[in-house]
Amino acid sequence: MATTSDGNATAATATADALGYEQARDELIDVVRRLEAGGTTLEESLALWERGEELAKVCRRWLDGARARLDAALAQEEREEGASGASATDE
Repeated sequence: MATTSDGNATAATATADALGYEQARDELIDVVRRLEAGGTTLEESLALWERGEELAKVCRRWLDGARARLDAALAQEEREEGASGASATDE
């Protein structure tokens, strides 16, 4: 984000980080629509692009976190099945 003397870029990044996945995704869709529609100044377009980049990073972090949780759940399930399968063959 473009940094201003009052630190708006840092505040905008912190705000983006506080968004949930769906909120970030919906705002990102809006940013893309506005960029595709045109009619904005160069400065406005750059600000939209930078906001879109921040929102995309937020979405990626949420998706990466979700993937890690799924992988952990699947690994746990496999361990439990392996343990119960091993005890069943021991009986």
